[in-house]
Amino acid sequence: MTCRRVYEQTSFEDGKRVLVDRVWPPDISRDDARLDEWLGDVAPSTGLQHWYSHEPFRFAEFRRRYLAELADPEHRSALSRLRHLTDDGKLILLTAAPDADHSHAAVLAERLTGADRSEPDRPAPPPPPGYRAAVSAKVANLNAGAFAFVMGTGIVSTALNINGAHTASLALLVVGLAGCAVLLPAYVWRLLRWRQRFVADLVGPRAFAFLTVSIAANVIAARLVADGDTAVAGAFLAFGAAGWLLLGYGIPLGLIASTRRDASFDQVNGTWFLWAVGSQSVAVAAAGLARLTSSHLLQVLALVCWGIGLMQYLLTATIVLARLLARPVAPGNLMTSSWICMGAAAISVLAGTRLLELPPEGMLLSRSVVAGSAVVLWSFSTWLIPLLLALGVWRHVLRKVPFRYELGWWNLVFPIGMYGVTTHELGRTTGTSWLTTLGRWEIWVGGVVWVVVIAAMVAAAVRPHLTARRAAGSNRRTA
Repeated sequence: MTCRRVYEQTSFEDGKRVLVDRVWPPDISRDDARLDEWLGDVAPSTGLQHWYSHEPFRFAEFRRRYLAELADPEHRSALSRLRHLTDDGKLILLTAAPDADHSHAAVLAERLTGADRSEPDRPAPPPPPGYRAAVSAKVANLNAGAFAFVMGTGIVSTALNINGAHTASLALLVVGLAGCAVLLPAYVWRLLRWRQRFVADLVGPRAFAFLTVSIAANVIAARLVADGDTAVAGAFLAFGAAGWLLLGYGIPLGLIASTRRDASFDQVNGTWFLWAVGSQSVAVAAAGLARLTSSHLLQVLALVCWGIGLMQYLLTATIVLARLLARPVAPGNLMTSSWICMGAAAISVLAGTRLLELPPEGMLLSRSVVAGSAVVLWSFSTWLIPLLLALGVWRHVLRKVPFRYELGWWNLVFPIGMYGVTTHELGRTTGTSWLTTLGRWEIWVGGVVWVVVIAAMVAAAVRPHLTARRAAGSNRRTA
């Protein structure tokens, strides 16, 4: 018997799949879940789940309370059903909890396999060190697109540098570099320690989110080019280009060839646009570095990646649009990743403006073709903004999806910041003053959005600890 996240793809030969959550998990359809049964009555009570909030330092006490709940009539009946299913063969307990190893599914598996020899009211063992357990849980469930934080911070740093806010730009560059220093070892740790989960993400519907690693490196490289740091920028570009090659080919190949997934049109989502963003990020960084070093090889690399990115954008836009128009979309599934559509168009424009600054003798395309394509793409990205705002109103205002912080908020920061930089640079390159002025105002909007999102991220990280301290203080006063 095993417990897994419901989002992990498995074959039917692995055993019967039983969902043990009380509420249907978000971001997955019933067809994609491929369940044999759903036993919501065996899940912990709503009050106990709210108290636990998936904080690892509370797991020991949560386990004790949940075992006590399993003795009541409602849970006992559902537990008997699970025991009956185990008699028929191997069983997989599924949950949407962020860490299956510290969830009620793990407690159920322990109880059903007989590994639990304690009475429900037996005192729980001392909890593991809170900080170490919390960090381990965060890394185990690290989002594949966590580098979106570095992407958003890096492009806003570039934007502020254009507007002359050099101190703020440098501060954000340092924050972005610190994010790289923290996240890259975390990715490696997760790959080595939780390889099965890592691979499951790589062949899952959000596999393209891994491209944020290479995109972030290229965004940082482009920002360093602005300061003339060619050596360090070149190192970041080399890493980003290598990641782009590996993931840009590996992810589609994995999705096509993998037998560990069930292909479904409903799996198409906004993160697929990162395929095009990855190519264009190489083009932007390579063109900027080529302008400083007069490297013909970098100039060719920038031009080729720009062309590849355009084709990837057109292909992805066709697939995503067909998915949105042809299949129903649940409000909870319409994530902020949809904004990457606009960001992908905007970075394609920025790559075009960088190509226009290179010597004309190395261009394989006429400058008028590049400039015309940039104007068309900028117009389309502008048209997309009201549509995306309207979808946000539909999701949060009309359909009442809670408006609380999640990593996907950084999928807003990058497109908005990129759009401001693109508008300014397109105006500067083409000599269109009103575009340059508009871009400067948009850059400040991007800066404000970054501040709001970083504040929400910090608040979301601190809030559980403050709640735990207040609860502990209340318990001491009661005692």
